[in-house]
Amino acid sequence: MNDQELLARKIVSIRNSQDMSQLELAQKANIERTALNKIEKGTRKISSDELKRIALALHQSSDDLLNINNHVKTTNTVTESSEYDLNRMIDNARFFDGKPIDDHDKDLVRGILKRIYNEK
Repeated sequence: MNDQELLARKIVSIRNSQDMSQLELAQKANIERTALNKIEKGTRKISSDELKRIALALHQSSDDLLNINNHVKTTNTVTESSEYDLNRMIDNARFFDGKPIDDHDKDLVRGILKRIYNEK
């Protein structure tokens, strides 16, 4: 099963768990019902804008719908793969609460989070 089909199944599953019809989701996400139908069947690719609107309508994050964090193990320490993910997110951060983040601040955040996860 490819990523597009996995995403389609996840959208349908979450929509059904919320007792939401396809038409309701289409309306909440401001997407044509026929387009949503094809997305849910896995026969049409989803744009990033559509993904964002569907995620918001389902009260989910786009990352959760795409299973981006699915490969990261939950352990008491920061693993090599999760450290990479953490470092990548911190490195890509440019602002926090509207204020610029410099490299020194990024290193502070990285150190704090590593200590938190190592203490658990």
